[in-house]
Amino acid sequence: MNGFGSVFMVIWVLMFVLIFGMFLSGVVRSISQWNKDNHSPRLTVDAKVVAKRMNVRRRHRNDMHTYGATSYYVTFEVDSGDRMELHMAGHEYGLLVEGDRGKLTFQGMRYLGFERT
Repeated sequence: MNGFGSVFMVIWVLMFVLIFGMFLSGVVRSISQWNKDNHSPRLTVDAKVVAKRMNVRRRHRNDMHTYGATSYYVTFEVDSGDRMELHMAGHEYGLLVEGDRGKLTFQGMRYLGFERT
């Protein structure tokens, strides 16, 4: 094997290890957050909706097809002044309006519900 082939092989292996490492890191981070949420207490607190945002991701497969996914986030402020942004389903997101006050139920970083008062 010549010098160029060896360098190419090393670069190829390093890229594979880097990509696999990033994938594995994401999986470990997701499992860790899931486990932390499961071991957190379920809390219901007075809260106010202070902000809403969507994250839209689009993917183009070819000129004819575009695929997308939207993630929904709402920031709540509790009576102590602390804020937390929670991910939720689109149908829940659509029911909330900035300024709404009520009882927020959550477990760790997992949104469980909001009941207006």
